[in-house]
Amino acid sequence: MAENMGNDMMENQIEQDVTMEVTDKKCPQCGATLKFNPGTMSLSCEFCGYSKQLPKAETGEAVVELDFKTATIRSSCEWGTKKKSIVCKQCGGEAIYDALDTAATCPFCGSSSVMPVDNIEDVMSPGGIVPFEISKEKAEQLFKSWLGGKLFAPKAAKQSCQAKDFQGIYLPFWTYDCDTTSTYSARLGFEYGSGDNKKIRWKNYSGVYDQFIDDEIVYGSKKTVSPELKAVSNFDFKKIQPYSPEIVAGFAAERYSVGLDEGWTKAQQTIKPKLHSGLTNQLRKAYHPDRIEGIKMATNYDNITFKYLLAPIWMAAFKYNDKTYNIAINGQTGRVAGKSPISAIRVIIAIIIAIAIFAFIMSLQK
Repeated sequence: MAENMGNDMMENQIEQDVTMEVTDKKCPQCGATLKFNPGTMSLSCEFCGYSKQLPKAETGEAVVELDFKTATIRSSCEWGTKKKSIVCKQCGGEAIYDALDTAATCPFCGSSSVMPVDNIEDVMSPGGIVPFEISKEKAEQLFKSWLGGKLFAPKAAKQSCQAKDFQGIYLPFWTYDCDTTSTYSARLGFEYGSGDNKKIRWKNYSGVYDQFIDDEIVYGSKKTVSPELKAVSNFDFKKIQPYSPEIVAGFAAERYSVGLDEGWTKAQQTIKPKLHSGLTNQLRKAYHPDRIEGIKMATNYDNITFKYLLAPIWMAAFKYNDKTYNIAINGQTGRVAGKSPISAIRVIIAIIIAIAIFAFIMSLQK
């Protein structure tokens, strides 16, 4: 009887609510620590009277207070030298060149179906750039090593294929910084008992979680999204330099097709998992639960800033048996990606060898 009463008391604690009222958020007016008021869903300062309304975690709404879009009005559209733009009829890629450069082929797919595009004055000039660290000659060496390492590539292809007309291209990226303040609710489970009698006591927690987001990166193109480009487009943006026309001279720069607003929408989608992960880690460190479930968050994004950056890629194509294979090389790290020819004979031989090895291992086990 006493044991049943004890179990009942434990079960009655399952839905206990715990509201965390203290935050690490500082008052923007006086620097004091703000307090979270769950009744009014607001942050308030007891010293100067500052107050800030927050969304409810259950709604999942996001509130953006800074109209950063006006920054596009102040951003320069001057690239430092006269530019021209071309568009490819085949893949749709758009590239910006120095006005005196000739561009008879598309730098992305190698097609000769290119045509000039007027008026690039509405294209924002970059604020920063990741310079090429891999030379054209080095890119060609990396290509030969990459192809030589392909197990199923025909020997004839390895001996004869050359990546001609490597073209250096700067790809567009947006990066966003912001302060985030999220209200949250979550269920934390704490195990008790042992063996077959092990149970979980659940408690409901709610509060405020703060996290600064630094350089959330968004690729600025919808048109050049090939698998090989995606595979090599990881850059160290800590090495950015201020944009200057001298660094871009002689290279093409892809014209961004994801605008500033759309880029921010994409950024919020990739920020959310980071906030979820950060909050989960904080709850684990603070309360040491055995389980965490049902996290709901609603976030305010404040002090949003952005940068428009360019990052380097070498692009090329090679032919084998009248088929074209595209290749991309990261101009900063030298990473290579692309498709290579495959020898059917080599694949068959590999399968036969694998079957023979398997059969031999099975015979040893008998």
